[in-house]
Amino acid sequence: MRNMRQMEFKMERQGLVNIGDVVDVTEREGFNYSYIIEPAVAMSGCYPNAERIRSRKGIVKNIEHTPRGFIVTAEFDE
Repeated sequence: MRNMRQMEFKMERQGLVNIGDVVDVTEREGFNYSYIIEPAVAMSGCYPNAERIRSRKGIVKNIEHTPRGFIVTAEFDE
């Protein structure tokens, strides 16, 4: 059985990705880990080592317009 995991990313402008798009993510390491949908269109929050994602490809499942910008939900096969 596959374990699917969803992760949220903040996107500043509409239309950079669309629902159904397959996206590549890059991991950034610091005190915690964060992820960027390439080519630098959206960024995740920070995650501790135990919550790192293994997959570097995801599928955009939802895009929500909020007062703070656009929230992109992507799903990853873990």
